Amino acid sequence: MNPANRYVLTFPGTPGTQAPQDVVVVTRTSGTGPGGHPVYEDASGIVRAEISDAGEVRMLASGGHQSPHLPVHAEPLP
Repeated sequence: MNPANRYVLTFPGTPGTQAPQDVVVVTRTSGTGPGGHPVYEDASGIVRAEISDAGEVRMLASGGHQSPHLPVHAEPLP
């Protein structure tokens, strides 16, 4: 199965508030992550994730002192 070129990642809102979930679209890059799967990033390059063919997501830090949160859902886009 070929990996999708784009995914939408949905992250939880701020705990303890009524804040809406954050939604970010990421696009496949030419890189691969530590698990050997394609790396995707948003337009700013700040949100980076390795996504497997099975839709498993591993968030990748794009700079120092980051502790990326796991998305609630990763949905491939056409």
